[in-house]
Amino acid sequence: MHQYPTLHALLRANPQAKKFYDSFPDYVKEQMENRADSINSFESMCHYADNLTRGDC
Repeated sequence: MHQYPTLHALLRANPQAKKFYDSFPDYVKEQMENRADSINSFESMCHYADNLTRGDC
């Protein structure tokens, strides 16, 4: 698992992560922006998104 300093660095360096991020609703993106320093890998982004969208179905 490759780690990046922030969510922004992850999105710049990993096209798969950027594509996945772009698919989120705005409220998920806003919450991720609030925790950008804590999201440092594709896996952590997936985990965080899963937690945020768990009740969406």
